[in-house]
Amino acid sequence: MSVETHKTSGFEENVIALLLGLMVVITFVNVVLRYVFNASLIWGLEVVLILFAWLVLFGVSYGVKKTAHLGVDALTNALPTGTRRIVALIAATLCLAYSFLLLKGAWDYWAPFAGLYPTEGRWFPLGFDETARDRAFYITDQVPMPGFLRFLEDWINYGEEYDKLPRVIPYAILPVGAALLLWRFLQATWAIWQGRSTSLIVSHEVEDEIDHLKDHQWED
Repeated sequence: MSVETHKTSGFEENVIALLLGLMVVITFVNVVLRYVFNASLIWGLEVVLILFAWLVLFGVSYGVKKTAHLGVDALTNALPTGTRRIVALIAATLCLAYSFLLLKGAWDYWAPFAGLYPTEGRWFPLGFDETARDRAFYITDQVPMPGFLRFLEDWINYGEEYDKLPRVIPYAILPVGAALLLWRFLQATWAIWQGRSTSLIVSHEVEDEIDHLKDHQWED
């Protein structure tokens, strides 16, 4: 694996590890506070839920990068190599179209919370809807507002103070995750085009694991 490839694939790995670590720490601290000190972090559960949502969306793009999504290839494996590559490119094109629509929908949902405009057009961006309702004042239920994010009050909330974390922060994973998914599908499609890959899925992980165990059996 080249240095460039390692750095690219390592992004999701590092973020996922960080999110898992934060979830474990917050949950552990909350358990200790509850059962030892009869107290709790009132915002702990909400933060863990936010981190879990981020974890899932980062995991989707990571699965594409590692060709880890499950699928059935019984029919495609019976095809000649050239035909199989064409079918894989068609599937990849459909995935690109899907991820593009997902990115558009993610932006359209998140933009009003950031004081921005969603795009017009149901299937393809035709411009920006300047009549959309601004939702920058929406806040989370319990998560406190960190001091280093106070600049958002002037940037998107017209100087009004936030007493809780604005939803624009946790919802930012929607366009970020969708954009990352589109990027990973572009990479996977390019790999198929270049002949370095023939599929977007993995369907023989059980057989591979059995073969791996057989290769490492202890000799009698």
